[in-house]
Amino acid sequence: MTTTLFPEIQPYHHDWLNVSPTHQIYFEQSGNPGGQPVVFLHGGPGSGCNPGQRRYFDPEHYRIILLDQRGCGRSKPQGCIEENTTPHLVEDIDALRQHLDIDRWLVFGGSWGSTLALNYALAYPQHVTGLVLRGIFLSRPSELAWFLQDIEHFFPENWAQLLSYLPIAERSNPLSAFAKRVFSEDPVISEAAAIHWNAYEASIMTLLPSTQTNSGPINGSLELARARVQIHYIQNQCFVGHRDLLKEASKLAHIPTVIVQGRYDMVCPPLTAHLLHQAMPHAEFHMIPDAGHSGMEPGTSAALVAATEKFKRQSALVG
Repeated sequence: MTTTLFPEIQPYHHDWLNVSPTHQIYFEQSGNPGGQPVVFLHGGPGSGCNPGQRRYFDPEHYRIILLDQRGCGRSKPQGCIEENTTPHLVEDIDALRQHLDIDRWLVFGGSWGSTLALNYALAYPQHVTGLVLRGIFLSRPSELAWFLQDIEHFFPENWAQLLSYLPIAERSNPLSAFAKRVFSEDPVISEAAAIHWNAYEASIMTLLPSTQTNSGPINGSLELARARVQIHYIQNQCFVGHRDLLKEASKLAHIPTVIVQGRYDMVCPPLTAHLLHQAMPHAEFHMIPDAGHSGMEPGTSAALVAATEKFKRQSALVG
C-alpha cells in the first residue's frame, strides 16, 4: 500500500456551475471518470484549489472533484462576499453533486475545509460515504482568538510583522484594521494589505520553516480575493459560531471517518481535533508527531493518502 503522494495529473474536465444569479463556481474532474467519487474541500476560507490536491487520490480508482468555493480561486466573481456564507457553500456542494449525477461521494476537507465537510455531512448525510478531515477547525471563539492574538506566544516575530503594517493606534484590533484596507476601493491599498495579511498565515503553516521560495510574480487580484473572503468569514465566525458542531458531530457516527492532525499545528491547534474525536469516537484518529498545519508535510500527506487508500479498499469490498 502506498503512502506517498500520487503523480501529478491533469483534469479531464473543468467548467463553471451557476449556483446563483451572482456566483459561478469553478470545478474540475480528474482521475477515473467511472471511479469512486471524491470531493475535495479547500481551506481558507478563501484559498481555492491547487493541482497538488489531486495527488492524495489514486487516479486509477478515484473520480477526483475539486471546486473553488464562492469568491475563491477561479470562481466568479472573484473575491465577492455577497451571498457568501457557509450555508450557501453547503448548498453549492450538493448542487455540484447533482450536476455531476453523483449519488454518494467521499468528502475530504482540510482546515476550513474540515468545517465545511462536517457542515455538509450534517446537512446531507445520505450522500456521504465517508469523511477525511485534516487540521480540524470549527470556528469556535477560542480558535479565532488563537489565530488573531494568542499565537503571539509561539510566533512573536510573525505577529509583530503582521502588526507592523498598521499604525500603532490600530494594532489593538488588527482584524478590523486589515478589513478596512482590504475592502478599500483603491487597489493600491487593498492589494498591498491583502498580500501582507495572507503572508502571516503562510508563515506559520509548517513545523519547520519552508526552504522553498516562490520566485513567480504575486497575483494581486488572487491575493485580494483570498483575503476578502477570509476576513469576511472570520468577522462572522464563519457563519457557524452559533452552533455547537462538536455536539452535532455525534450524529455522524454512521459515517466512516478519518481525522488527521499535526501535533504542532499553529493555525488550528490540536485541541479541536482531540475534542472532535471524543465527539466521534468511531473515527480513526492520527496525531502526526512531526507536523504543523500544512497538508503537504510528509507525515500528514502519508496519513491522508493512507486514508484514501483505506476508503478505496472498502469500496472494492462493497462493490
